[in-house]
Amino acid sequence: MELKDYLRIARDRWLLIAFVCLLVVLASGMYTLSVTPQYQSTARLFVKTPQSSESGELAQGGQFSQQRVKSYATLIKGEEVASRVVEKLGIDETPQQLMARIETSVELDTVVLSVSVTDPSPERAQQLTQTVAEAFVGYVRELETPDGQREAPVKASIVDRATVSDSPVSPQPVRNLGLGLVLGLVLGFGLAVVREMLDNRITSQEDISKVSGREVPVLGNIHFSREAIKHPLVRDLPSYDPRVEAFRVLRTNLQFIDAGASHKCYVVTSSVPSEGKSTTAANLAQILAKSGQRVLLVEADLRRPKLAEYLQLEGSVGITTILLGRVEPHEAIQQVGDSLDVLPSGRIPPNPAELLESPEMIKLLHRLRQEYDIVLVDAPPLLPVTDAAPLAAATDGAIMVIKHGSTTTEQYAAALERLTSVDARLCGTVVTMSPQPKKRRSGGGYGYGYGYGYGYEPESAKRVASKRRLLGRGARK
Repeated sequence: MELKDYLRIARDRWLLIAFVCLLVVLASGMYTLSVTPQYQSTARLFVKTPQSSESGELAQGGQFSQQRVKSYATLIKGEEVASRVVEKLGIDETPQQLMARIETSVELDTVVLSVSVTDPSPERAQQLTQTVAEAFVGYVRELETPDGQREAPVKASIVDRATVSDSPVSPQPVRNLGLGLVLGLVLGFGLAVVREMLDNRITSQEDISKVSGREVPVLGNIHFSREAIKHPLVRDLPSYDPRVEAFRVLRTNLQFIDAGASHKCYVVTSSVPSEGKSTTAANLAQILAKSGQRVLLVEADLRRPKLAEYLQLEGSVGITTILLGRVEPHEAIQQVGDSLDVLPSGRIPPNPAELLESPEMIKLLHRLRQEYDIVLVDAPPLLPVTDAAPLAAATDGAIMVIKHGSTTTEQYAAALERLTSVDARLCGTVVTMSPQPKKRRSGGGYGYGYGYGYGYEPESAKRVASKRRLLGRGARK
């Protein structure tokens, strides 16, 4: 993956990253609030050797003291010193527990030793630290005094007594929240990358091309609209509505397929149900008819027909009635507009696959094709049943409807295999339910992925009159 891919992941999945980051920061804050504050007190000790007037002996004594300090830093945290402190103060604590709270440090190139003790109580921390320092001074005197002598060659003295601290050393809210923020961003972005790698939904034209192995044209991009759920057809929408304009773009792109042919016949299908193939076929047929072409919409989904319901037509007489020889095609075809006719499915048969693959159905399609400029066949999805594949092979090809963010690459690949197995042609794809394009502050709009979408609504009479008044004032001035 390149840098632009990571930037795209961060842009597309910023909600996931922000959510994970917020959870980690909240967990860090809850941990900070639940932890008991700890206070620390520090005392400093100075290690020295007997004084001498000779410079050489002074240097040797200083080096000797520095070496001793390193050993003392370990001894002061030992069990002997901790036992003496526990015994002297009479605290309800074992020497091992006290040892775990003692910290020491040696200042570089000095003979100064610092000792600290941490405790929930600042006063208790001061008392323990001071007692540890005093106990260690006596312990050093005992260790360094040779047998039979009173004076020790090395002596440890307290130079800075332990004091009471006003602020706790832990927890540190700013540090904890900062670490939580950084950790949350890393975890959130990592999870976003993993989800991106595991996500096999089709969300861009690149996904379609990768599965197809070639540049499959995206004929149209139908953006998601809440109104489309209640009113799936565009016939009652104003001409400047974005959905109407999207189908005009689809109509224009479709004209470039088989540009030299005078009579065309395409199958509109999808990989799985609920991807919007029937509404796409119905709306495309209406837009094509508005351009003056004679269009026939054939409802070849003999399992779950929807077109007659959408267009409010009588669906009991149709393809199945014609194939049974009970009526002629012109008797079953219903006129919807000046240039748009619809052939419903008829009654649902028990053997839809056999009917659609029959020679009579192929002859019917050829006959209808000669009578209309464009014939759109609304066929069932490719994966659940095999009805659409032979229909696509008997026509000029298939137009595949893909639902943005829902259709997976595996489903699309399996649908392509169904078409390839019968030598059917994939003319192009139509993407439905894609995200709405973002709007600029200036009022325009743009969209990423499949293409651009916009609405170009004419100005109202009120706005036009207002502009004219403003122009008139400017001319008078």
